[in-house]
Amino acid sequence: MKDWLKTAVFYEIYPQSFKDTNADGIGDFNGIIEKLDYIKSVGFNAIWLNPCYKSPFNDAGYDVTDYYTVAERYGTNEDLKRLFYEAHTRGMHIILDLVPGHTSLECEWFIQSQKATPNEYSGRYIWTDSVWTDVTGISGITGSYRGLSERDGSCAVNFFTCQPALNYGFAKVTEPWQSSMDSPEALQTRTAMIDVIKFWIGMGCDGFRVDMAGSLVKNDDEEQSATVRLWQEIFAEVKKHYPEAVFVSEWGEPDRALCAGFDMDFLLHFGSSHYMDLFRTDKPYFSYDGRGNLEEFFKSYLENLKKTMGNGYICIPSGNHDMERISRALDNEQIKLAFAFLMSMPGIPFVYYGDEIGMKYLKNIASVEGGYYRTGARTPMQWDTSSNCGFSAASPNKLYIAIDPDEGRPTVEEQMLDDTSVLNELKRIITVRHSCKELGSDSDFELISCGYPLLYRRGKKVLVAINPTQEEKTVECSAIASEIIYSYNGGAVLEDGKITVKPASVAYIRLEN
Repeated sequence: MKDWLKTAVFYEIYPQSFKDTNADGIGDFNGIIEKLDYIKSVGFNAIWLNPCYKSPFNDAGYDVTDYYTVAERYGTNEDLKRLFYEAHTRGMHIILDLVPGHTSLECEWFIQSQKATPNEYSGRYIWTDSVWTDVTGISGITGSYRGLSERDGSCAVNFFTCQPALNYGFAKVTEPWQSSMDSPEALQTRTAMIDVIKFWIGMGCDGFRVDMAGSLVKNDDEEQSATVRLWQEIFAEVKKHYPEAVFVSEWGEPDRALCAGFDMDFLLHFGSSHYMDLFRTDKPYFSYDGRGNLEEFFKSYLENLKKTMGNGYICIPSGNHDMERISRALDNEQIKLAFAFLMSMPGIPFVYYGDEIGMKYLKNIASVEGGYYRTGARTPMQWDTSSNCGFSAASPNKLYIAIDPDEGRPTVEEQMLDDTSVLNELKRIITVRHSCKELGSDSDFELISCGYPLLYRRGKKVLVAINPTQEEKTVECSAIASEIIYSYNGGAVLEDGKITVKPASVAYIRLEN
């Protein structure tokens, strides 16, 4: 495992909403460079940057036109290279977002593939042999692009209509128009994506978060064994040249992802992880009323943790660009407890930009670049109380998404001056994580109780106790305290074979036994 990843605490940046330096209303690379010292000051030492390649932005950059060229609105390739350099000089690392499953309709690969005359790109996408033959009943394919090209056939799309699916082959070929995953056209697609990966790592990128990583090979079996093999073969080639590169998967099946060669897999907000039970259901665990239930979450989590220990990591994020913000269900006090949980769990923590100050999720705003309900979690970063919250000098009507109109909205400037703010509490928590090896990514984890309070041990010597409710909670606990490493809101007391955890509080306790 890469040494830097073991101690990483990631910050996800949605670049178009982070910091604008040229007054066009859209964030840019220079804005990120300008804020690197802030990011580091919070305790983050790694960054995940959402897609920044050339794109028509029908899906916020997840519809790539040119994998080798950054979008002009963010800057130039040289600007991105400088961002890598500036991060590295501060001891930080950056991973880009890789979208290997589909491109935009404007990608030159797709333009060439639409031609009736066969060419080197004819097999780059998944086409049927007739425009009257649709692509249906295949997992990961949501529809087709048809009737708009000179080529006879329907082209599979992975998500939105504007995202034609790249062809990595079919594990089980059931139709004459389907290619096997070892066919020349599928291997050509694989080679093309390997070249993209090598290009950006060669530019200074430290790795990639991979979009929809488990969906590339179609008609795969229940264990996704063909897709696992595909990634193993991709990584075998990439890591011959760049062994230190890090790869994080959007897969939601950590045992498969790590077997495939990924270093870490996200717990997704959909599927079987029960991630939403933590912060985002109508009865989240981290609420005051104590109606949450983490039994199913920990059942799934412990199964996956057992499969992955020693092989890689599971990530539990505060949120991301695809879901409502953590503040949708939790207030600032609850968010502090949620951060104490995230920073004391195994694996690598990820924090979504703005969550560190409790930025609000804005409901019922118009969709921007395919965001729909997600748009409310993609609003501009709130830096200070100046015009546009310091995000941009553009006129308000030119902003990528409108600023939160609430005059009481949180800002970095105000929270830095408030010792009781979410931002300053998160700083303290991350400092403790960095200084306490038992709270590290690889330390042992033992769940003691997933009720109220939540109790677990890290590295056998540190007890974490969290009580989100407004009532003091006392349960049996035979451990003996040596020192309090961190506490908030009164923390907890260990005595007489019991632990008492104060209302809305958390404690990290070093144990004697």
